[in-house]
Amino acid sequence: MIAVRRREVALFIAAPVAAIVLGVVSTVALVGWPQARPYAASPWSTGGPGGPMGWGIVGVSVDGEFGYLTHMVAHHQEAVGSARQLERSGRPEMRALGSSIVTTQSAEITTMNGWLAQWYPGRSMTVEYRRMMRDLCGLTGDALDEAFLRDMIPHHMAAVMMSQRLLVQGSIPHQEVAGFAGAVRDTQHAEIFQMRRFLADWFGGRAQLPFGTGPAGSPAPCIGDGGWGPGGMIGW
Repeated sequence: MIAVRRREVALFIAAPVAAIVLGVVSTVALVGWPQARPYAASPWSTGGPGGPMGWGIVGVSVDGEFGYLTHMVAHHQEAVGSARQLERSGRPEMRALGSSIVTTQSAEITTMNGWLAQWYPGRSMTVEYRRMMRDLCGLTGDALDEAFLRDMIPHHMAAVMMSQRLLVQGSIPHQEVAGFAGAVRDTQHAEIFQMRRFLADWFGGRAQLPFGTGPAGSPAPCIGDGGWGPGGMIGW
């Protein structure tokens, strides 16, 4: 009986992992691997043959609850800054997507920073974080929409995989974080499929755009520092 229960638990954990990996593989087939982004070591790096985030996405790791929260704050802050650029998109669907990301993830940033202040007082919440998305400031029209979709899909993948890995690891000190990680995983997984549909419907026959804007260290001047707070120091 014990052996049967253990198999049931293993299958319960493996099923969502398999579904997410399948989604990642099929998304990669649609979007393609980044060719031009000079990623370097970062909290998202795998440290293995897969290389840094973008090449070895299924290797995304996180060191417990504190590491998850601090890195997810920085990750969300980048998403919010980029999503704000969609205010000038000509497509109502993209403006709605951008507004949803800004609203949802801004609220989640506030929640995570509150938890960090309450549960980990005195600990530095500054993390090294390497941007995953290019500078969208000078883009308009189709170029803006396509660049956002091609960059935000793998950006969401990182959050999905990191959240799932935290849940699989278990031993999360606060159950609020477990529920939060599950919500991030499910919400962003659904948005990945929405963005994939947009990309296929509007840009299916177009050449792929490279990820990133050039040499590492190049800033994203029009993102500014709006929303960058504790846990969100950017390591260009």
